[in-house]
Amino acid sequence: QVQFVESGGGLVQPGGSLRLSCAASGSIFSIYAIGWYRQAPGKQRELVATIIRENAANYAESVKGRFTISRDNAKNTVNLQMNSLKPEDTAVYYCNTDLGVQKGTSSWGQGTQVTVSS
Repeated sequence: QVQFVESGGGLVQPGGSLRLSCAASGSIFSIYAIGWYRQAPGKQRELVATIIRENAANYAESVKGRFTISRDNAKNTVNLQMNSLKPEDTAVYYCNTDLGVQKGTSSWGQGTQVTVSS
């Protein structure tokens, strides 16, 4: 199955923005739902946003209105635009197929670190 490589993280001040990218090793055209997940130190991994083939998206309440997930099937990429960042957004961000995560069969990449701090 396809693997994902996350990039775009970094250090940003509260209120700032970052755009994360998830590059797939193969076609994502037939993958129905892809999500961005994050895990903060000492916390459980949580689902941040999900996007389906038709480009409809769902967001965690904590990021709704601030984050936007998008996918480009032609480029095999999934992006996460993060605006109005808060310190509580600090985490390692990962992307993965929702089905794989639900089945417990997915593998996780290295993720990309997002640090929101003054």
